[in-house]
Amino acid sequence: MAIIYDAVLNPSKQDLLKTWLPNQPWFQELGADAAGLEHLGAFRFDDPAGEVGMETHLLRTAEGAIVHVPLTYRGAPLSGAEEFLAGTMEHSVLGDRWIYDACADPVYATALAAVMVQGGAGAEQFLDVDGKLEPLSGAIPVRGSGGPGGTIPEITTAAPTTSGTLTTIDAGPLTLTVHRAPDAGEQPGTGLQLTCTLPGQPPLILASA
Repeated sequence: MAIIYDAVLNPSKQDLLKTWLPNQPWFQELGADAAGLEHLGAFRFDDPAGEVGMETHLLRTAEGAIVHVPLTYRGAPLSGAEEFLAGTMEHSVLGDRWIYDACADPVYATALAAVMVQGGAGAEQFLDVDGKLEPLSGAIPVRGSGGPGGTIPEITTAAPTTSGTLTTIDAGPLTLTVHRAPDAGEQPGTGLQLTCTLPGQPPLILASA
């Protein structure tokens, strides 16, 4: 379950993305202008400990390419992940937040692996209105290719490396690949995958293992 607060953010998520993305080598590969990005939507994963927010944004460039941007939101800096800091944000409810490229966050790596291994989906989202939780709709639907009962590996580190528009996360017993620019023409393989469905498009492979 992901709880969303009716809060003021400074900077906004969109402003943060437009500042951070142009400096990312995988985004530079696309030759796109971050100022012209269209936000298509987002989905979240759940942190059972309730400490780390995990939100993935999907955007479209002016040329029509899809951009896949997973982020984590933390209440304190993530040790050893300084180079993967996307920025900081003032949240009117939660206070200062540190925003990271999720590929460097072991909490995200664990959540991604769990969804792919067990055939899970994005977290249910609720809006906190004066302490009362109201269901939210509209999240982009995602689904892992595994099935119930799959064993989730213990992940304590996440060391990402990027080649082209693919980021590989060395997560100990499992290697995860995040597809930064998912292509509708890419055919499903035999391994584990995370796919999403956008209106009017075939499923997109967002991650594989």
